[in-house]
Amino acid sequence: MQRLLTAAVATPVALAALFLLPPWGWFLVAAAVIEWAAVEYLHVVRPRAPKAPLAILLVLVPLAAIAIGAALSGGASIPQVRLLLLSGPLVISVAIGTLLLLSRTPLEETLPALGILSFGIPYFALPIASLYLLRVADPWLVFLLMAIVWLGDSAAYYVGSKFGRHKLAPVISPKKSWEGAAASFAIAMVAAGVWSWFRLGSLDPGILAVSAVTAVTAQIGDLVESMIKRGVGIKDSGSVLPGHGGMLDRMDAMIFAAPVLLFGLWLLESLGASSRSL
Repeated sequence: MQRLLTAAVATPVALAALFLLPPWGWFLVAAAVIEWAAVEYLHVVRPRAPKAPLAILLVLVPLAAIAIGAALSGGASIPQVRLLLLSGPLVISVAIGTLLLLSRTPLEETLPALGILSFGIPYFALPIASLYLLRVADPWLVFLLMAIVWLGDSAAYYVGSKFGRHKLAPVISPKKSWEGAAASFAIAMVAAGVWSWFRLGSLDPGILAVSAVTAVTAQIGDLVESMIKRGVGIKDSGSVLPGHGGMLDRMDAMIFAAPVLLFGLWLLESLGASSRSL
């Protein structure tokens, strides 16, 4: 019941922000939500590098998201795009390495800290930028993403709870089942088909193909977050959302799915394989 009540409140708020706010307002909302998830991520991984300056992640994530969004939005010149895209690898390699050196991070924490930060920056920055770029292209694309991820997640939970018999990843997430995964994929594809029919007037094969990959990626994102938590012996990233756990628990699938949907749509556009134009 708590899960349904949380969804009943959060979903209208998310849709209102999506359709009523301007693109920059939507960017701020997406950044705030995913930054919250990043805070929980740091709490989860902190035991692996307790003395390292991991909080810098909270500064670098929005900066990286702004750089990615600016570079890929089409408004930047070629030299600006080069600078913005080069800045990411430069920060991840040179800047983080220098920071750990100057902060005198204990040697035994160096490699864990490098992994935590180097993975964490794109892990959180890419979905912020992707949600923004999808919103700029068409708010209904973000709606499609929400339908794939959230309806799929709900189907996996309820079908898996009632009919799940075959464990999907017993070591990482004991409650997930193949039955739930199949239900998640099926309902995500139904949602994509309905979206395609009403938005494009037909069942667009390209949209359905990208939606299928996005649906699978969303489930992988869920498992990756579970893998991170299980690695430090934690079940939930937080308790802010009744019935769902923490913000990272709620956004784990979206974090992987958003960049994949954006990439897939751009790939379709470049191939001329879809009637959908971004």
